[in-house]
Amino acid sequence: MSRKVISYELWVMSFVIFLFLTHHSSLITHHYCYAQEKKEEPIIVNGDTVEYSTDAKEVTATGNVSVTYKGSKLTCQKLTVNTQTKDAEAEGNARLDDKKGVVEGTKIKYNFQTKTGTIIDSKFRANPYFGKADKTEKISDTEFMAKRGYFTSCNYDNPHYRIKSRRINVFPGDKIQTKDDIFYLGRAPLFYLPQYNHSLKDPIMHVQLMPGKKKDWGPYMLSAWRYKLTDNVSGRIYFDYRNKLGVAEGFGANYTTQQFGKGDFKYYYTQERSRFFNEGVPAEFQRYLIRWRHKWVIDKQTDLTSEYYKIVDSKRIIAGTQYNLLKDYFFREYEKDAQPLSYILVHHVFSYSSMDFLMQKRINRWYSQEEKLPEIKYSLPSLQLGETPFYFDNSSSYVNYNYKYNVPAPAADDTSTRRDVTYNKFDTTNKFSLPTKIAFINFTPFISGQEAYSDNDKNNYGATSTIVFSTGSDASTKFYRLFNIKSNFLSLDINNLRHIITPSIAYSYSKSSIMPSSKARFGGGATTAAGSSASLTLSNKLQTKRKGQSIDLVDFNATTSYAIKPKTEDKRGSSLSDFLFELKLLPYSWLRIDADTTYKHTDRYSANYRHFSNINYDINFDFGKERSFAVGQRYLRKGGNEITYDLNWRLNPKWRFSIYQRRNIGHDPTLKRGLREQEYSISRDLHCWTWDITYNIKRGYGESIWFVFRLKAFPEIEFEFDQQYHQPKPGSQSNP
Repeated sequence: MSRKVISYELWVMSFVIFLFLTHHSSLITHHYCYAQEKKEEPIIVNGDTVEYSTDAKEVTATGNVSVTYKGSKLTCQKLTVNTQTKDAEAEGNARLDDKKGVVEGTKIKYNFQTKTGTIIDSKFRANPYFGKADKTEKISDTEFMAKRGYFTSCNYDNPHYRIKSRRINVFPGDKIQTKDDIFYLGRAPLFYLPQYNHSLKDPIMHVQLMPGKKKDWGPYMLSAWRYKLTDNVSGRIYFDYRNKLGVAEGFGANYTTQQFGKGDFKYYYTQERSRFFNEGVPAEFQRYLIRWRHKWVIDKQTDLTSEYYKIVDSKRIIAGTQYNLLKDYFFREYEKDAQPLSYILVHHVFSYSSMDFLMQKRINRWYSQEEKLPEIKYSLPSLQLGETPFYFDNSSSYVNYNYKYNVPAPAADDTSTRRDVTYNKFDTTNKFSLPTKIAFINFTPFISGQEAYSDNDKNNYGATSTIVFSTGSDASTKFYRLFNIKSNFLSLDINNLRHIITPSIAYSYSKSSIMPSSKARFGGGATTAAGSSASLTLSNKLQTKRKGQSIDLVDFNATTSYAIKPKTEDKRGSSLSDFLFELKLLPYSWLRIDADTTYKHTDRYSANYRHFSNINYDINFDFGKERSFAVGQRYLRKGGNEITYDLNWRLNPKWRFSIYQRRNIGHDPTLKRGLREQEYSISRDLHCWTWDITYNIKRGYGESIWFVFRLKAFPEIEFEFDQQYHQPKPGSQSNP
């Protein structure tokens, strides 16, 4: 055969092979990947002695044994594992680690493939919980169940507290569920819970308990149970017991809607046990609170806000006005607002203005309150008039005003009690201004007029019409100078200085005319008053830079006003008002000084003037985390003169203490000199708890001591034991 024929056959064979490989390359690749996917990850066994049985397909290891497989690690002293079924049995300090947690036991039966098994005499850890059980079953990669054991956030062998349960289901990183629980403090059982469910993604416990003791309540237990009905509805159920008052219950709900906004609702009810044994006084007082708050963003320009408070308090009506449901049961809310309002407010924004529509109704008749049914306000701030340099401001309002006094209503012949007042009032103010700059001065002259009409007033004097004309101007400027100074003298860390002086003056002249309808009716004239005044302000700042940030080393402000021959009925002459001085110093990052004082320049009703009427200052030292000291003084001429001290100091990681004292050093005869109040607190870190002991003495009010225990894993949970004693009785002598 010739070489050409051989070459030709070789070329044909090569071409056929090329076509075959081209058309079947995907098939070859698929089988390769499939083989790779089918390739099983080997079980790696290490130990002092490792033996393999070919017939049984088992690996036996003893002494410092460790096995790793798919992210799980098993350590023990003796191990048998089947390489086909992946079943393993470990004994002797057996420990199983994976990404979800750690389980230890005397004996572990575990399947590496399914990640399930049983642990005898087990201990487990799933952050932030630690636990121990007679038997633990690992149900899946995401769940294990402990039987007849306990769990806690304390990692000691003998934990400070624990919750003992018949069954504990733990879903690491997700939630924990238990049944038949007994809460132990040390070895002492405190209370029983039928079940407990808590999300590990939620730092707040679903069950909150607060035991304690108070003079007015006696021993008490306050509890709150959190619930979640849907993603948009959640809340709490309240059940409280007070030994001297009885049982109270209620619930709260937080909700979110897709179309009508969000809000919260609270209901709290008690049939309080009466401690009054007078004839005619009921054995129980009905007291309850209904609160509903809602916020609705209707569109980009409109929103609605509403609050509703309904408080029924028969104890206040029968036993005396010193009782208040908010004060007695919700003191923090009472401190913010002793007489909460019920209202609906709609706010709408136009292109250059806004309008508010308010409906405010008195719901609780047992206290005095104003009603606005309705109040409408319109505001147009600083609108430029076309291409001119002038600006226009307008504010107008209408209100139907009702002032309701508390019930019971006064007798017909009772002139000492003021009557309810109802009137309508319309008020409008228009202002024109011309902001400009003259040289280095910002100058804004203005002219305004205000007109108000009312068909009555709070004193029932009848209808009045008021017109006020005003004119004036505002002027201000700013001077500054830079000083190229870099110094660390006295460790002040000064990197250049900038001194800024900002003087400003606001002058206004006004003339008002008040026309009562009664005077107009009987030929009387209008009451007029006119006057002009100037407000003066001088601001001084000294700034430097520290670590690239601007710091106000010194910030000093002085303010006063000057009345220029006011034309009023008493015809007083021109005079300066009091001077107000404010000073802030920040010489170091750890030292801050705040001070203010009022200098009495004139006093029309006394020859005693030109003196400082009050002086206040606070000096704060911050020496690091939880280490601070503060001293302050409140001085009032011919009045109180008190000095306060406040020290908070962390001694070491275990101990922290604080001291607060308020001492009177003045000469006011109505106040005794010496300590007015003193409070001492000690805080001890108890590993998983913090324990606070506080002792307070307040002159005229007695002494009190309380203990507070807080779980560090859940700082909002606290157990408080509060006791008051040596409290003066009504009518007894005290030393104020």
